Amino acid sequence: MPDLRKRLSEPGILIMDGATGTQLQQLGLPAGMAPEIWNLDNPEAVKNHYRAYYEAGSDAVLTNTFGGTRPRLDMEGRGVDTHAINVAAARLAREVAGDDKFVLGSIGPTGVLMEPMGELTYEKAVEYFAEQAAALAEGGVDGLHIETMSDLSEAKAAIEAAHQVTDLPVTVTMSFDMHGRTMMGVRPEDAVQELWAMDVLAVGANCGRTLEENLAAIKAMRTAAPEARLVVKPNAGLPRTEDGVEVVYDVTPEIMADFALQFGEQHITMMGGCCGSNPAHITALKDKLADFSPPPLAEVLAKNKAAAAESGSDEKRSRRRGSGRR
Repeated sequence: MPDLRKRLSEPGILIMDGATGTQLQQLGLPAGMAPEIWNLDNPEAVKNHYRAYYEAGSDAVLTNTFGGTRPRLDMEGRGVDTHAINVAAARLAREVAGDDKFVLGSIGPTGVLMEPMGELTYEKAVEYFAEQAAALAEGGVDGLHIETMSDLSEAKAAIEAAHQVTDLPVTVTMSFDMHGRTMMGVRPEDAVQELWAMDVLAVGANCGRTLEENLAAIKAMRTAAPEARLVVKPNAGLPRTEDGVEVVYDVTPEIMADFALQFGEQHITMMGGCCGSNPAHITALKDKLADFSPPPLAEVLAKNKAAAAESGSDEKRSRRRGSGRR
């Protein structure tokens, strides 16, 4: 199997895949059905999904297991199949990838709030994530990708679980979709500093609201942790309905590819797409970043800090103007 640690130590940006759920829906997944169930019930469709991204240029594809923890599958009445669903997803991807491409096991949130906001304890979260991570490893993944986290404690529980049951490399991303913070109030600076210290291979941002907000999160992470490997997987904008029926995303492959250069300037190591993206977005990213070389890191850090200082000054001036109004 390919060596993810070795690959990320080499020059060049590793290209990931795009959205999973919407792509499977185009292959016939009924609306409202959990995509993970198809790993057992319609494996050929899942393999076609993987194949489309590899053919589009992805170096690494995520397994169809974003909602593959036991609590999430319990919501679908399939918790008893947790192990089988995750093993199957990984084996299907491995079959399509062969020995040349990477397969990364996708691990999303449990869907249950952790203490003190909810009832899920840290120890129980570790147990749930360990079950999924072990099954993905059994299925033959090259690494584990923890994604779309909002709660820093939950992200840490997933990382700890992965380290407990495997020696696979771990990457982790959080979703900064509340004006620069996650839904639970986590800032990019805090996320990268705390998660990078947990022996992960890369830290970053995914999903979110806009390309601009994802870029701001990556810049904040780069400035706060110059030594960290960074990964980004942004949405293709926000969804909207067209003609009252069809859900569309406004970020075209060309727009995302142009933004890829700005992400690349931040010395990212991995990039793909999230909700609304498709194989065409991945091909555009691959082509745009093929010969890309980032500017010197010191230059990037200086530019980030200057922009942050200017933004802070603008905000202070705006507050002063506002305080003078009657």
